Amino acid sequence: MKDLLIKNLASLATNRGKGPQGGKSMGEILEITHPWVLVRDGKILRIGGEELEKEAVDAEIIDGEGKTLLPGFVDPHTHLVFGGTREEEFSMRLRGESYMAIMEKGGGIKYTVKKTREKSFEELLESGKKTLKSMAEMGITTVEAKSGYGLDKETELKQLRVAKALQKEGPLEVVSTFMGAHDIPLEYKGRDRAFLDYLAEEVLPVVKEEGLAEFGDIFTEKNVFTVEDSRAYLLRMREAGLKLKIHADEINDLGGASLAAELGLTSADHLLKANDEGLRKMKESGVIPVLLPLTAFSLKEDFARARDMIDMGLPVAMGTDFNPGSCYSFSVPLMISLGALYMGMSPEEALTAVTLNSAAALDRADRIGSIEEGKDADLVLIDAPSYRFLTYHFGMNLVTTTIKKGKIIYNKR
Repeated sequence: MKDLLIKNLASLATNRGKGPQGGKSMGEILEITHPWVLVRDGKILRIGGEELEKEAVDAEIIDGEGKTLLPGFVDPHTHLVFGGTREEEFSMRLRGESYMAIMEKGGGIKYTVKKTREKSFEELLESGKKTLKSMAEMGITTVEAKSGYGLDKETELKQLRVAKALQKEGPLEVVSTFMGAHDIPLEYKGRDRAFLDYLAEEVLPVVKEEGLAEFGDIFTEKNVFTVEDSRAYLLRMREAGLKLKIHADEINDLGGASLAAELGLTSADHLLKANDEGLRKMKESGVIPVLLPLTAFSLKEDFARARDMIDMGLPVAMGTDFNPGSCYSFSVPLMISLGALYMGMSPEEALTAVTLNSAAALDRADRIGSIEEGKDADLVLIDAPSYRFLTYHFGMNLVTTTIKKGKIIYNKR
């Protein structure tokens, strides 16, 4: 593998560390003007100046004149693999129907479940490849992919096998999450605990045997899964060797944040309605809040309280929540803009939220999420002289080059 030499940069900007950064540390960005960066064997070998040209061996060269180098963006929450789209439901919401009302009519997740069950492995794989290619154009280098549109053994495993194949083929790193507990299928209506038992006894053993997921997740919400049922099921997934996440306090303040803290989960996601006590407990337990502003934007809901969380010392991360219903978008530029303009985040905090803290939400901050010698060369070049243009030139995709482990996976022509 050739060396990669990035020269003549206007600037480089990154947070630093091998773990999540909370509170004031979220805003502590290292900015270097006119650096050169040398990559070898997929790792960042050296950050310096013109002297690196002599150290490079048969290097591929990128001229970064006028551009800024950032860590590759990490998307820690998506529902990547699915069948069908729900554009009609979006129109219904614009006419005033609520997301929960649409679900109660048989729309929402249940509609996507029907369409996903109908799709073949090959069809889902091709759709996933197309999405990953577009994500790379947004500067995303690592993405989480949840199941949860099967709600049966066959389709849940199919989704996870597709995600595993996407991880193998690239170009992005795909981190799989088993989320069979995304909704309650009609055949289990009124028997919530029986459905969780089915997932734990029939599906989870195969997930473990085939190595199909690194994380487990559950939708803890009114009319879906209670805190009590979620606790029991999360513990069963932990016993099976999965790291844990939770969809918490999105529509109602149900106590999901407190449950995440109690069990010491890796992350709690959404948190639009989370109360201060639950957030403080999360801080004490080291749970990472993953906020999803694109979903709140799409549903016209109040945004999660990023400013309050950061001021509490929490290491806020942001993900797109790309899915066919509540958020048919993986626009990193729009997500960053919403974080800054409507959630009270500084440009520095927003950058940390989509890089190092999002890497930590996937338990990968030791090797990705920042530009430091020895870490993987997951990098993004933007056509701007400073990282501040991410928020200043709002909503625009400034990415010109995306690099994964030292390999160029997108280059704007």
